[in-house]
Amino acid sequence: MPLFEQLAASVRFDAVKGTIRPGERLPAAREVAASLDINVHTVLRAYQLLREEGLVDLRRGRGAVVTDHVAQYGELGDAVPLLVAQAKEVGLGVHALTAMIRQEYGS
Repeated sequence: MPLFEQLAASVRFDAVKGTIRPGERLPAAREVAASLDINVHTVLRAYQLLREEGLVDLRRGRGAVVTDHVAQYGELGDAVPLLVAQAKEVGLGVHALTAMIRQEYGS
């Protein structure tokens, strides 16, 4: 998985876990790039992807701000453990569950 997708996935994970809230600013792209020793454009690409998903709003001078859409990710945080528990209960492995989800997405 490309680095920018890994970064975006990390922010999504924080959204699902409820560790980021609407109106909260994500760290500046330059700070993230410096702390991870990666190119700033990689971080900006991740932030742009999150913007396209509606999770963040990018504003010049203000940076990446978490939108109200984050609440919907929190709802997923409640649903996913239940889905996984049900899958385990019927003996469905992670790969089979992932395949079912991919099929539902159409990819």
